[in-house]
Amino acid sequence: MSRRQARETALQSLYQLDVDNSEIDPVIDYIAEMNFLPAEDFDFMKDLVCGSKNNEKEIDMIIAHLSRDWDIKRLARVDHNIMRMAIYEIKFRKDIPFSVSINEAVELAKIFGGEDSGRFVNGILAKVDCPSEKAEDNQGDISGSETTGCI
Repeated sequence: MSRRQARETALQSLYQLDVDNSEIDPVIDYIAEMNFLPAEDFDFMKDLVCGSKNNEKEIDMIIAHLSRDWDIKRLARVDHNIMRMAIYEIKFRKDIPFSVSINEAVELAKIFGGEDSGRFVNGILAKVDCPSEKAEDNQGDISGSETTGCI
């Protein structure tokens, strides 16, 4: 199907995990089933959720640094989780171009966030440092991803 649907499902899973601190795997399975996520997109969705959660502290430090005028605890949960997922893609997935991660995050923010979420998410993510090796990889050779298992 599409990575867009996988990202939407991952966002819903991250939001659910943020709200009630559930176990990761049952939430992922339930949300994927409720959204009729095709099997071929499940691994990508699971990687986004697990990678975002496994690297949450590091990612939140990046968000806090880049959103200097905002207390990270006051960020809308949807916006916060969209940025977590996008920063995970930017920092840890070599197979996804920097611009794709940002564009997809902005589109998710426009769909699921508030009126200004798209601009806010874009403004923060545009400041994220793109790892130089990722930039080089994305100029032609799209190599495999570096993924992390669930907690």
